[in-house]
Amino acid sequence: MQNKEMHLKLLATFAKHIFGSAEYIEEPATKVRFQTSLSLPGCSSSLSLLGTGYREKVFAIIGVKVYAAGLYVNQSILNSLNAWKGRSAAEIQENSSLFSTIFQSPLEKSLQIVLVRDVDGKTFWDALNDAISPRIKSPTPVDESALSTFRSIFQGQPLKKGTFIFLTWPDPSKMLVCISADGLPSSVDAAIESENVASALFDVFFGETPVSPSLKSSVVNGLESVLK
Repeated sequence: MQNKEMHLKLLATFAKHIFGSAEYIEEPATKVRFQTSLSLPGCSSSLSLLGTGYREKVFAIIGVKVYAAGLYVNQSILNSLNAWKGRSAAEIQENSSLFSTIFQSPLEKSLQIVLVRDVDGKTFWDALNDAISPRIKSPTPVDESALSTFRSIFQGQPLKKGTFIFLTWPDPSKMLVCISADGLPSSVDAAIESENVASALFDVFFGETPVSPSLKSSVVNGLESVLK
């Protein structure tokens, strides 16, 4: 019990560094509210929110917001980031090795996606695949099998506005997928067993050309705050 109470106090301190005393933070462009800490299936402990952003697609020169997103991490990951203490947001943004360190940590990190419009499952997968595929130069049979499993989760599934999609990396070689149309998920829908696929998807959001610049920028600001 004492260890659990200590862990909760650490989580509260972590969230306070970034968001003050709030239990939720609102992503400004979409007005979607994210919990500052949460527990997810397949995770050994609660995860804390580092930042939020949104994904926009352009149709006929008009930008349409598709989803909001937030990155959560096991707060013990911060222990591996001492080399960046005191760095400015600009320095963190320019140094891709920091995000590589976060990804390579054998501790959980999770991306929460909240749809802000109805999306056909195939359309959602196609957009993800278009971003993932160029990042895997020579897919192995393991990668192909993982991508097939990943694709099957979304094929034929209508994803309604408000649906939660969690992409959780318990370690660098594995990714858990949870989809819930009614609040936080209670179970894992699929496990993707491929380091190349897991790494490529993390790079889609936190590499040098992220699909949501606002999300990466917000996470960078969160890291700057907590690594002071």
